[in-house]
Amino acid sequence: MRELLCIVCPNGCALHVETAPEGLRISGNKCKRGAAFAEAEIVNPVRTVTTTVRTGFPGVPVIPVRTSGEIPKGKIRELMGFLASITIREPLEIGSPAAENVLGLGVDVIVTSNILREAGYAR
Repeated sequence: MRELLCIVCPNGCALHVETAPEGLRISGNKCKRGAAFAEAEIVNPVRTVTTTVRTGFPGVPVIPVRTSGEIPKGKIRELMGFLASITIREPLEIGSPAAENVLGLGVDVIVTSNILREAGYAR
């Protein structure tokens, strides 16, 4: 049995998930969305990743970024390794892709701050 805390709505239900021959048995949810969350979390867990990426600008050594969508939880370590290998050398602004189609997942890594423009690096 696995226990999960549902994050879909403000109820924050404590979910209990058991694997049975006929499929998953989910209890503790107060709505259908909780059951769907639990099933997705067990079958194919995904996450949005938020981190920083190195820049080539001396006054702003890193810039905050996030994935534009969810990626499989099992790919997070690989994504972090990839992001550790890149350096932003252009004055990117909020919403600009720092990396496109990362790991072939159809998800971009986008900049989440205008810190480069605020520091005077953007045009």
